[in-house]
Parts: sequence; structure tokens; C-alpha cells
Amino acid sequence: MPRSPQEVRDQFDQEIAQASTPEDLERIRVRYIGRKAGLVRELLQSLGSLPADERAGMGKETNLLQAHVTQRLSEATRTLAHQAPTTGKPALDPTLPGRLPGVGLGHPIARVEAWIQELFLEMGYSVEDGPEVETDFHNFEALNIPPHHPARDMQDTFYLSDKTLLRTHTSPVQIRTMQSRQPPLKIIAPGKVFRRDSDITHSPMFHQVEGLVVAEGISLADLKGTLGYFCRRIFGESVRLRVRPSYFPFVEPGAEYDVSCILCGGEGCRSCGRTGWLEMGGCGMVHPAVFEAVGYDPERWTGFAFGLGIDRIVMLKYGVHDIRLLFENDLRFLSQFQDG
Repeated sequence: MPRSPQEVRDQFDQEIAQASTPEDLERIRVRYIGRKAGLVRELLQSLGSLPADERAGMGKETNLLQAHVTQRLSEATRTLAHQAPTTGKPALDPTLPGRLPGVGLGHPIARVEAWIQELFLEMGYSVEDGPEVETDFHNFEALNIPPHHPARDMQDTFYLSDKTLLRTHTSPVQIRTMQSRQPPLKIIAPGKVFRRDSDITHSPMFHQVEGLVVAEGISLADLKGTLGYFCRRIFGESVRLRVRPSYFPFVEPGAEYDVSCILCGGEGCRSCGRTGWLEMGGCGMVHPAVFEAVGYDPERWTGFAFGLGIDRIVMLKYGVHDIRLLFENDLRFLSQFQDG
């Protein structure tokens, strides 16, 4: 026959007073309130065999015993947690400072974009913004790219309707700025652009910065001097600039500009195709037709414009060979840029 609740309680108090490890407490828990063979459970199961006049009193004592066992086990567990064990890990010291959470850092694209903006702000430029969903007029027609112009095929455009599209460059910001402001002006327009292209060096969504300067007497010399200063600030004083003729509908004359390969110093390597030069972007003097589209007098005002790919600069500076890595949000990849 099971022992009385008082006998079980006395025995329990003796055993828990001698417990010194979490393992001891677990054995005591199983022995007294375990679901299958606990002594308290046996007492509860034996209540049905007692006479009716004894059942209520015994049940009350057993319930008090169960509450006592549960409380003492909880207290003993908390006490052991703050005591130094004889073996194993050191005890928790609540006076020690907590562990600081990891600090997030900017994405390499966002950091390079901010760096470029800061550089141009130092040069007296303002930063302008515009919508990513653009009209055909602002994205093409005002930039001297009328319907059926072959240059539209170069853009691989995402059309949303006949007259709206995802902008293929940030040049529409230049148009909107010129429509709302009079010269002189110096602006850059950074932001996302969209084209139907995807491989290791192209992404359907990427980042560009367009620059525009309009004033009286602006020349190609001003453009080359600006680009040279920018490239040296980005890649170092030893970098060389090359400007070569090219065609863009919104500039005349138009050009592309390159920098000497920052990996081989211009000697020729795999990254630069053995040429010693790395392509940066397009540039040129603003076409008179663009000035006419925004109401500027092309006989009075001249200006230059240029574009560059932010993602391209990130890849060059950090040695990233696949642009898709910049958009996959893999923390193993992104954590490499925490110091630069």
C-alpha cells in the first residue's frame, strides 16, 4: 500500500536537500511526480480504493504534496542555475554586460552610390530624383529619340502601355529638371533603371548616375576635366582617362570614356580584355534638339551630359565578377564588405 502523503513529503525534502546537480533534480522529479511511476501519482491513483469518508481528506493532502514538490523543484532549479558547478561550463554571471546584436551595414551598391553623391555635392552639383515609371516623351522623345528611331532597340525596354514604361536610364530626370528650372544648373540623377538584359555583367534592374551641366560657354574641355577628376577620386590619382568618339542621340558630339585598368595598371589583363582600358560610360555635349524640347535657347546655352553605372563601379572596386551576386541578398557574400 502507498505510503502516506506526509511520509512521501518527508522523504522528498531529505532528497532534494542533498541534490547538487541538474541531473539529481531530474531523477527526483521523475521519482515523485513522473507521469508513469511517480510516488505522488500513485497516491492519487489510490484514492479510489479508500472509504468515502477518508477520500476527501487524503485527496487534499495529496494535492498539497504535489504543489509542494513542484514548487521546491522550481526553486532548486533556479538556485543551481546561479551556483558555480564543480564541472562543466562556468555559471551564468548576471553582472556581466549582455552580448551586443550584430550591426547591419549598407549594401555595397548603396554605399558606392552615397560616395558618388558626396563627391559631386563637393563639386557643387545638386542631386535630383524622378519616377521610375516614365512617359515615352521623357524617356525617349525629349532626348531626341523619336518613334521608330533605331536607338530604341538598344534599350530593350519594359513597356507598361503604349506611352508608359520602366525608365531605361535616369536621363528623364534631366528633362524634368530642365522643364522646371532655368540655367545655369549642375545636377546628377542617381537611381534604378530597367532593361531586358540578364547575364554575369548585366541585370534587368541596375543603378545609374546621369550628370548634366548647362550654362553659357560650356565646352568639351569642361566635360573631360570633370570626368577626369571624378575617375581619379574614385580609382586613385594614377588612373588615366580616355575619351573616344561614339554616338548617342541626345548628345552631339558624343563619346564614350574609359579608365586605365585598375587591376593591371593599363598593362593588359583578362579583366580588361588585354586592352589596358575599362569602359565607364557615355558622354557628350547636349544636343540642341534636347534644349529645344525643354524650351532652352540652344544659341545661348550649352551643356554636357554623362552617364555611369554604379554597379559597374562596385564590381571594379571590389573585384566582383558576377553582377547577380549583388542582388541575391546572400549574407555570406555581403558580409565581406563590412570594412570597405
